[in-house]
Amino acid sequence: MSRQYQQYKQVERAIDYLQTNFRQQPSLAELAAHVGVSPDHFQRVFMQWAGVSPKAFVQLLSLHYAKAQLAQQQSLLDAALATGLSGPSRLHDLFIKIVAMTPASYKHGAAQLSIVYSLSESIFGNLLVASTTIGVCHVAFIDSEQQGVMVLRQSFPFAWLQQGQPACHQAVIDLLTDPARASELTLHLRATPFQLQVWQALLTIPNGQLRSYGQVAAQIERPHAARAVGTAIGQNPIAGLIPCHRVICASGALGGYRWGLPRKAAILGWEAVQAGGAAMRLQVDEPLIR
Repeated sequence: MSRQYQQYKQVERAIDYLQTNFRQQPSLAELAAHVGVSPDHFQRVFMQWAGVSPKAFVQLLSLHYAKAQLAQQQSLLDAALATGLSGPSRLHDLFIKIVAMTPASYKHGAAQLSIVYSLSESIFGNLLVASTTIGVCHVAFIDSEQQGVMVLRQSFPFAWLQQGQPACHQAVIDLLTDPARASELTLHLRATPFQLQVWQALLTIPNGQLRSYGQVAAQIERPHAARAVGTAIGQNPIAGLIPCHRVICASGALGGYRWGLPRKAAILGWEAVQAGGAAMRLQVDEPLIR
């Protein structure tokens, strides 16, 4: 067994353990002991493979769980305790550090967010496109209107949703079907800095070309973080426009795709005979909640 493979398995075991036990808020020493290495060694190896520190990984898991608790209208105290934190003050610190807003603002402020969505047909299947007054915030291939709206509601649990057809929605369809006619689009996203790094890298992949997960990791100067890159790619909320479909395994296998591998193959085949495209800008706006 190679040294590199041993390190990979150590990180894999640690991530599996964290996903089950993050509410116990395990320390670096506890995690290192679980995989049988020293804390210093574990910290270095985890950073190389996951792209973040073990502590930051626990914080991200905790934040995701706390958001789900608040979405269920739990009190700040109950959400903090359910997440494994000692109280609302630690929950407050967690939100401020990662999303730059208080948990109370997350719980109540997003109710003021207005999102317009529309349903459209594309050559790759039915689409749900959603936007704020700033830009496109959600694009997804859907099986039905009910399923699409349900997913949108899960992504934006407090927002006010209404149907409509802003001009930017038609621009999305244009970009997916005829890049030569597409106009510039602004994407209005809420994400971690690492996710934004990955998604920005995806926007640089030319139409008709492919990259491996490892190549994307190298591009953002995280050469050992291919697995973390894959996770960020899988969390892409903008189908087609942020071209996660252009990333495949180093072996040549298609890898995964949130909206189905047959669709990924179809898009890649279509893009192989297309040329040109439109520019897109990512705008991060703190009040937007996912």
